[in-house]
Amino acid sequence: MRLYDPVQSALQALGGSNIELMLDVPNPQLQSLQTAAGASTWVRNNIQNYLPGVNFRYIAVGNEVDPNNGGTSEYVNLVLPAMRNIHNAIVAAGLQNQIKVSTATYSGLTSGFPPSQGAFRDNVQGFIVPIIQFLAQNNLPLLANIYPYFSYLGTPQGDLQYALFTAPNVVVTDPVGNRQYRNLFDALLDTLYSAVEKSGGPNIEIVVSESGWPSSGGTEASVQNAGTYYRNLINHVKGNGTPKRQGRPIETYLFAMYDENLKGGAETEKHFGLFNPTNQQPKYQLSF
Repeated sequence: MRLYDPVQSALQALGGSNIELMLDVPNPQLQSLQTAAGASTWVRNNIQNYLPGVNFRYIAVGNEVDPNNGGTSEYVNLVLPAMRNIHNAIVAAGLQNQIKVSTATYSGLTSGFPPSQGAFRDNVQGFIVPIIQFLAQNNLPLLANIYPYFSYLGTPQGDLQYALFTAPNVVVTDPVGNRQYRNLFDALLDTLYSAVEKSGGPNIEIVVSESGWPSSGGTEASVQNAGTYYRNLINHVKGNGTPKRQGRPIETYLFAMYDENLKGGAETEKHFGLFNPTNQQPKYQLSF
């Protein structure tokens, strides 16, 4: 499970469940972690106070911070110092073998096609490259939100089957390594892997910290398409990786548990839930 805010009642509810947890430091809290003391306090209050009952796996220090996004650009200079301070606090608590510290990024920071040509955009490198190098130095993963839905929307004449894992044939062949792509998810993930490699992180593993499809509110947003996407995503990530990183499952978090009916932004943003918030009933029959 991923919790985007260390809400006390939610953490208490997870106690003894053995559910592995990714816990976020929300972007507005990054300022309070610019000192070692602030980070130690955060780790004590939100991690150590719930041990050993809660099974923490990752701490996501900031979500989708982007120098080119007016909504998050104010946090650019806060992410790496906060990551460093939280990581040091985790080490000081002796928890570094259990809990990995990272930040959650997204495909919007990359460009390049086919996937082997993936790179971080010039105007974000000053922000993201030092983060990649910090992760590499400390053997930490990168968290990434991967959304074929939004890439499909952004591509005129986009291939819906390619986005839904239902393409009958290879859609993209990357001449580097003759890698063949039948789905957009793998292509987006390998584009990010290429960018990470070029930034000094050849051995960094990427954990997919969000992926989903909306059931209503916009183009190709339907219960049928969303159900198809989630079912195929689950089956795919349990398999043998991407064309670029083969041989092991892709650790992936489905977004999201409930429809966020109070969320702002595009109407689709309110319809990513696997469950309906009013009656708690599942929208789809999913098997793990």
